[in-house]
Amino acid sequence: MKKTELTYDDKEGTRILFSAGMKLADLIESNYELLAILSRLGIPLGFGEISVAEMCRHHNLSVNLFLHICRIYSSATPILSYDQLTTADLPDILSYLHASHLYYIQHTLPRLDAKMQAMIDSCDGTNRKILSSFFADYRREVDNHFEYEEQTVFPYVKSLLDRTPKEGYNILCFEDNHSDIEGKLHDLKNIIIKYLPDNCAGDLRIDVLFEIFRFEEDLLKHTLLENHVLIPLVEKLEKDGQ
Repeated sequence: MKKTELTYDDKEGTRILFSAGMKLADLIESNYELLAILSRLGIPLGFGEISVAEMCRHHNLSVNLFLHICRIYSSATPILSYDQLTTADLPDILSYLHASHLYYIQHTLPRLDAKMQAMIDSCDGTNRKILSSFFADYRREVDNHFEYEEQTVFPYVKSLLDRTPKEGYNILCFEDNHSDIEGKLHDLKNIIIKYLPDNCAGDLRIDVLFEIFRFEEDLLKHTLLENHVLIPLVEKLEKDGQ
């Protein structure tokens, strides 16, 4: 059996090995942000000394897919080849993306909403109105983005897997309609950093920026997974079904 192992260069340039045989606890120790991946895949803590491969067998996950996701979320410049993945990984990819949406909707965005509102309330009338309008527009776009994926893209992929593809749609439609919500988030961040006057609450602004930076980075990894794993595999599934 071919050994499964992936490497990446972390932000300090250190070469790190991810392999099927390494302990899951060691993988988390190498990058604590991978805890979010465990949560979204439904993997609880308290896993003792088990290896990555043992965990994947227990939860019926593809080892290659799990390691690939870890690599995307751990590297500043991930190598995005999906050669070790197959269309059989698509159900797990959909489950992970769906769980990410739920996490954003139930946890990340409510935190950001609350902190943004507190910061907006501290600003004067003109800045309050501008910031409130920009953020409201952004939130509508985010909600529409996730809704489109949940109600159109994911059911389409499932229909392909069930060999009952929906007529008049293909994954290129998703690429054409894949809105740039990360870019809007970057604009919001710049407004807060560069243009809000200093009479808007300073500590609240820092809290808001921390939330935005974390969400922006998570969304970037999420989008990489969609663009460089989901879409190519769905394109392959479409060709195989022709």
